[in-house]
Amino acid sequence: MPFAAKVLILLIVFLALVIIYVAILVAPGKATTKMKAPFLNRYFAHRGLHTEDDTIPENSLAAFDAACLAGYGIELDVRLTKDGEVVVLHDENLMRPCGVDALIGDLDFDEVADLKLWGTEHAIPLFEEALSTIDGRTPVIVEIKPGDRGEILAKKTMDILAPYVGDYCVESFDPSIVRWVKKYAPVVLRGQLAYNFGEYETNIPLIGRFFASRCMFNMLTRPHFIAYKTGKKPWPVKLTKLLGAMHIVWTSHPERLGGTPITDKVENDAVIFEYYDPPTHY
Repeated sequence: MPFAAKVLILLIVFLALVIIYVAILVAPGKATTKMKAPFLNRYFAHRGLHTEDDTIPENSLAAFDAACLAGYGIELDVRLTKDGEVVVLHDENLMRPCGVDALIGDLDFDEVADLKLWGTEHAIPLFEEALSTIDGRTPVIVEIKPGDRGEILAKKTMDILAPYVGDYCVESFDPSIVRWVKKYAPVVLRGQLAYNFGEYETNIPLIGRFFASRCMFNMLTRPHFIAYKTGKKPWPVKLTKLLGAMHIVWTSHPERLGGTPITDKVENDAVIFEYYDPPTHY
C-alpha cells in the first residue's frame, strides 16, 4: 500500500476516534416525548413579555401575565436573597433594575421587597408569586443562576416547583447545578446554557471556557436540551442535536436590533425572544 494511502487511513481513523470521543463528552440525556412536547416549536418570552421602554419590566409579574395572555411560553431567572428566599431576578447586582448598588445575595428579602423595577410600581417578585401568576397557563423555562449557593438555590427552586401544576423545565450555565438536577430530579427536563468561547468571563480558566462553550461538561450532566446563544455554534454543539438533544436559542431579536428570527426558528426546537411579536408556535 502506498505511503500516502497509509497516512490517509491513519488520519481518517484518528478523526473518527476524535469524533467518537467528543460524542461521548457531549452526549445528552434521554428525554421522553412527553417531557419535550410542551416546549417544542414554540416561542418563549425572555424574562416575560417585557417592553423596550421598561413600562412593563423584565421578570415582573406584569410581564409574566402579558406573556400568558399573548400565548407565549415564559423564560425567567431565579436567585437567592441573603435569608434564603427565591426571587425572580436576572442581575446579581441591583443597580440596573433598581438603581441600588448592592448584591441580591447580601440583602434579606425584606430589604428588597419595597424596591421598584426601573422606576415603575412593579417589585421584584418571589418565585412563588411568579408561579401563582402564571398558574399553569403556559410552559416555563426556569434559569437557575449560578453563585456560591448554587446547589441550595437549585434545591429550593425544585422544592417550590414540586407541587406546581404546569409545564416547566430548568436550565443553568453552571454544570454543577445541572448535575444536581440530574441527580435529585431526574424526571425534570433539564438544560445546559452556553455561548461562544469568546464571551465567557476571562477569570474562568481557559480549559473551562473551552469545555463550556462546546458543552463538553455534558459528560457530567447529560442535559436534555442545549440553550445556546444566537450565532454560530461549534461543531460539538451541533453534534449534540444529532445525538438527540433539543436545541433552544436565546435571545432572538428583531432584525432592527441585528437579529435573524427566521434563522433562529429554522435551526432550533424552540426560540427565546424579546422585542418583537412572533407567532406563538412554528
